Amino acid sequence: MATRHQVRKSIISILYSQEFVQNDKFLEDFLEEHKIRNAIKDWAIELYNGINVNLKAIDEKIASLLDGEFNKLANMEKAILRLGVYELLYTNTDKAIIINEAIELAKEYASDNAPKLINGVLDKIR
Repeated sequence: MATRHQVRKSIISILYSQEFVQNDKFLEDFLEEHKIRNAIKDWAIELYNGINVNLKAIDEKIASLLDGEFNKLANMEKAILRLGVYELLYTNTDKAIIINEAIELAKEYASDNAPKLINGVLDKIR
């Protein structure tokens, strides 16, 4: 069974890929391939759909804190921030857990400066 961390990794991968591939079936295939099933799959779909429904508001919130630098962010950094902001604003998950997870994802998948940037943005939103 997948962990919440694995789901978050999957969601940022899907959000990143979404920049290049527009395919509704992609989400289901990706989750199945990574053995994300049952209740944790439902949570992953909820995160994904919630981010997409609120994408404009999420991006505006991030952009407001980056002084016009939003468009310069790498796609992976945007994906991590979008997930973090969505969770902070629209879920009841503990804020410290959300920020810690985002920083860990940034350390693993983004540039060397990304953890500090992501921590700063999410901390301001918290």
